[in-house]
Amino acid sequence: MAKALIGYRSSDLFDPHLATDNARLRARVGELEALVLSLCSENDRLSAQVAEHGLREEMQDLSEMQPA
Repeated sequence: MAKALIGYRSSDLFDPHLATDNARLRARVGELEALVLSLCSENDRLSAQVAEHGLREEMQDLSEMQPA
């Protein structure tokens, strides 16, 4: 099972086509992992901006309130 998850195949040593495909797929997985990290970081940044903007609006609303 572990070999299947890692993508290791003993036949890769003998079949250059499989070795090339395996290398291409590993490279693509690396690209997708980098994309996920980039999107997570952008999402965190945008979430912080939304939270900050919401807090500013709330503070502004409170400052506009008049005593009863």
